[in-house]
Amino acid sequence: MDLKDIFRFISPQVREAAIQTAAQLERIGVRYALAGGLAVGAHGYIRATTDVDFLVGEEAFDHHGTLVTFKAGVPIEVGGIRIDYLSPVSLGSQVEEALDQPVTSEGLAVVSIETLIYMKLVAKRRKDLVDIVELIKAGADLKRVRDYLQQYASDLVPLFDELANEALGE
Repeated sequence: MDLKDIFRFISPQVREAAIQTAAQLERIGVRYALAGGLAVGAHGYIRATTDVDFLVGEEAFDHHGTLVTFKAGVPIEVGGIRIDYLSPVSLGSQVEEALDQPVTSEGLAVVSIETLIYMKLVAKRRKDLVDIVELIKAGADLKRVRDYLQQYASDLVPLFDELANEALGE
């Protein structure tokens, strides 16, 4: 896994937004890992992206009864680049645990390939499914991903297998 290649490919503004946001999240005590297009690139499928996505721990949010807001200091835009956040609450406890031992590249935490593919399978947007096919073609460890899915979301295994067959058939 390596962010160096994607950092050469994407705009300097997106790269700086990712670096500055990660530094700010660390300063205010929020666990994070890059997700989305930057994580896809770090895991081998480099594609353009115009925003920065982070998976963040629950400490990124303040709860006011039924209202949930960002904790003070959590950036939503840096230098004109939108910063999006994903909460692990709706994704399962294993995703929250992934924030405790993230893999790193270029000094930034990045979601693991298993967590990334799981998140993209849950989202089921066409772009996410294409990302999975391309990640498999780039060399994602099918057994590790399948074992992860079998453990945490066995209902997603058939879709993953379908995408893996598509990728291997190309």
